[in-house]
This record gives sequence, C-alpha cells and structure tokens, in this order.
Amino acid sequence: MTGAPVGAPAGALHGVGVGRGAAVGPVALVRAAPAVDPGAPLLVDGVEAAPARVRETVERAFDEVAAGLREQAAAATGTVRDVLAATAQMADDTALRGQVLTRIDSGEPPVAAVDGVVETFAGMFEQAGGYLAERVTDLRSVRDRVVARTLRLPEPGVPYLERPSVVVARDLAPADTAALDLTKVVAIVTELGGPTGHTAIIAGQLGLPCVVRVTGATGLEDGTVVAVDAAAGTVLPDPGEDVRAALERRRATEAMLADDTAPGATADGRAVGLLANIGTAADAERLVASAEGVGLFRTEVLFLDRATAPSVEEQAETYAAVLRAADGRKVVVRTLDAGADKPLAFATLPDEENPALGVRGYRLVRAHPELLDTQLAALGRARAATGASPWVMAPMVATPDEARDFATRARAAGVDTVGVMVEVPAAALRAADVLAEVDFVSLGTNDLAQYAMATDRLRGELADLLDMWQPAVLDLVAATARAGRATRKPVGVCGESAGDPLMALVLVGLGVTSLSMAPGALPAVRYALRRHTLLTCEEVADAALAARTAPEARAAALALVDPEVRTTLAL
Repeated sequence: MTGAPVGAPAGALHGVGVGRGAAVGPVALVRAAPAVDPGAPLLVDGVEAAPARVRETVERAFDEVAAGLREQAAAATGTVRDVLAATAQMADDTALRGQVLTRIDSGEPPVAAVDGVVETFAGMFEQAGGYLAERVTDLRSVRDRVVARTLRLPEPGVPYLERPSVVVARDLAPADTAALDLTKVVAIVTELGGPTGHTAIIAGQLGLPCVVRVTGATGLEDGTVVAVDAAAGTVLPDPGEDVRAALERRRATEAMLADDTAPGATADGRAVGLLANIGTAADAERLVASAEGVGLFRTEVLFLDRATAPSVEEQAETYAAVLRAADGRKVVVRTLDAGADKPLAFATLPDEENPALGVRGYRLVRAHPELLDTQLAALGRARAATGASPWVMAPMVATPDEARDFATRARAAGVDTVGVMVEVPAAALRAADVLAEVDFVSLGTNDLAQYAMATDRLRGELADLLDMWQPAVLDLVAATARAGRATRKPVGVCGESAGDPLMALVLVGLGVTSLSMAPGALPAVRYALRRHTLLTCEEVADAALAARTAPEARAAALALVDPEVRTTLAL
C-alpha cells in the first residue's frame, strides 16, 4: 500500500488546503458579477424609469433572490441547507432592504443604492470579524444577484459544467456552492475565504478537495488542466503524468484505508477514541461507520440567524434526533458557543469593543442565564426520551469556579457526564483545578492558539502565528493532558489539529485520549496511530515540544514517523 508524496512542484500556486483530498481536472471559472456603472439609471424600453417603477423593480429583485435561495435551501441538506437559508434571510433582511429603498426614494440610482448599503453592512461585518466577516461573501453575492435581476442581466455564478471540472472563483457564496452539479465537480479553488468559511465547510461536507486563499487562481485560463492537492495546499497547472499518477495512488490508498472501521488504537493497543465533528441532526444521520461517535456537536447552528431563541421543545427534538442517529455511540454536545464571531440578535451585548474577549460562550450566562438553563433542560428531556446519555460541555470556560457552576447547572438538569472546553490559556494552565470540578475536558485548539498567540484566527495574513505546531500552544496542550493523567479523567481534542495524522501522533503522545475531526480525516488518522506504539508517539511528542519554532516542531516529529506511513499519507 504505497503512494508517493506529491509535495509542491515547481509552478504550483499555493494556498490553504481543506482536508486531504486531491483531484485533476479542467478549470471552470465562475462568472463574475456584472460590470455596471453604479450611476446608471434603470431603463424601461430605452426610457429612464420613474422612481416608483425603480422601487418596485428593486423590491421584486430582492424577493426573487430570496425565494430562489430558499428554494435551493429546501432542496439541500445539512450544512448546505443551513447556510443557504441564512443567505436567504440576508436577502429578506428588512434593515438592508429599507435602507436601499430609502436611498432610491431620495433619487439615488438603483445600482448605487444597493451597492452603497451592502458595502456599509460589509464594513460592519468585517469590523466585527469572525463569523460575520466570513459572511461578507454571502452578502455581496446577494448584492450581485439583486443588481443582475434589477437590470435583467445574467446572474453571476457557476457556469454550466459539460465535464468533470475544478471550479475556480475569487470566492464562492453558499448559493453558488449549493448550485454545483456534484457529478461534474472534482475540486474547488478560491482566491479568498478561509479554512473556517462557508466554502470550506460545505466542500468538506460534500467530500470535495478544496484549497482557499490561492493568490492568482482566477488568472488561470478556463479549461486549463490543474492538479488540486488539499493536503499540500497546492494547485498545479498542466500537471505531468508523474503528478497525476502520484495523486491517483494516494486516492486509491486513502479509499482502501476508509474500509477500516475498527476502533482507534496505537500499535500496542492503547485505545484512542476517533470521533466526528457535526453541526446538525442531518450530519449525525450521515455519521460514517468509521466514527466511534460524535466528539463535537456544535449546537449554535440551532440558534444562529434567528430573532428569538429556539424553544425547549424544539431543542429537545433536535438533540434526541442526534442521540438516536448515533445509535448508542458516544455523543459530546457543546452548549451554545455564541458571541464574538457568532453573534445572536437576542443575546449579543451592544458596544463590545473586543467581542472575542467579551461576553461569549459560557460567559453568556452572566447576561442571559435562561439560554443555558433552557438548553440544559432540553438535553435532559432528550436523555429521558431516548435513554441515551450525552456528554455535555461548555465553551470558553476560564476558571475552576466557572467549571463548578456549569457542572452544578448541568447535573441539576439531568446530565450525567459534564465537561468543559479548554480554549483559554488560563484553563489549560490550571487544568487540574478545572478537572476537579468536571468529568472530562476537550481542547479547542483553534481558539486556544488564537488566545495563546494573540492572533485573530480568521486573519489569513497571520496564519503562521496560528500554525498548529507552535511550541507555545503545544505546551498548553501538554499541560492539560498531564492534568488529565493525574486526575484519571479523559482529555479530548476537537479542534482542526485532531484531523492531521502527524499531529494526532503528537497529541496521543502528550496524553490525549480522544480525537474528533471531520469524518473524511478519520481513515488517515486511524492508520497513522495503528502503525506507531504509544512509546513512539511519546517520543514524537517530546521531539515536537523540544523544538524552538513551528516548522522545526513539525520536522522533528516527522523525522520519527514510520517511513511507510510518511509515504502512504504523503506527509
């Protein structure tokens, strides 16, 4: 079982890979937004339309765009459905529409009115950062569609695909991604976006190789054959037969690895739980056989883009559906992780100067305790209805007192197994005290790195500071794992680092007991663990911890990995 590493061939464009997939195919460039003069009037039969006619036309365009997005959402499933529904809500947003129509009523040309209001909202989203910043692409997609319909121009988006192709765009909105004919899409490449954006999330759900933040991608000519390697984060134009053959061998190898659904363990039998991250009940219903359960159920999907919080009955129904779909397998539920990059209309506090350090995650209990109490009550009902006991954890816990308060609330609601997320350096440094209050912890390495390195994890130009191999971040993981061993309590990882086969060896060597990741990453991680003993994993971890920089840490770990594993997984 072999497959040669592809590496980064000369002439390749570089970006951030999402997952480990690879594909070869011709480029299909996504249609850009129509180039129109913002000051141009709306013409009807060659005559400038009256203000009332302009208002009616723009309002109808918004209605048609929203209806089209809702129709696409109804035909989609899982995360795709959710993000399409959220984008439809943007087209329906009364504040957005109202400001556009006010400008039109004052005599502003329709394109200028739509563009001006959208850019105002986009600036607000970008300033807020995080989840809202990721939605700027969706907002501008709504603008482009509304403008096209207003002026009776072809809507921008993905062209009709006559053959299996690599879709290349400056960025893709969920509506564009959902409109793809999956029988004719082999990969997605974008110049913008990030690994936590909608395009990346949907590509992961659909199992498509994806590389984002690829400078120069839209400069590729339509029809140019490219090799897309998400594991290496590269896009290579006109690949030779050697590259094609290497990618094909790797695809065949990873397909073979996926046939192994045995429980995760090291070569000498140390059990390591291999779990999947999900966001919806539909995701749980598609849970692959290779997952031993759910290591992270992101419940905030239930709350986002709503004017009011979901009822206890609605939540209980969703949680029960997830527990039934898991069919006896472990399910770890994260309570509402809102605020900062995931604001809620009914909970986010106004005028927070630095939302990432403000009232977010578990801290919402200070301002809105009813949100947590209702969610815990719903989880208690789901447990009673199904007979299955979820593990429940709170995000953004910083102190042992917060851990104790959460545990008290959760147990009073009927939750048997209570834990917290370790995302704040303070919680990692005092992990033994935190674990004295709860049954388990799970490391959110994305946020842990963000706070340890004082770096916004959505700023692509600072990606090197957020490298999962940063020794300072590994030190915090090691401190948490040591506390887990000392207290004999489970320590999991549910951040992106869990899905990297090489990092998985380090995490297990540090003492992590379970790893939760995107389902597609499970086969490679399972294979890497099975080819190394616990002692070797500990040696790999020690080598990474002793390094001075992130690149040195990764190189030191890689040097100790079984050569066949390096070759098979193209590490």
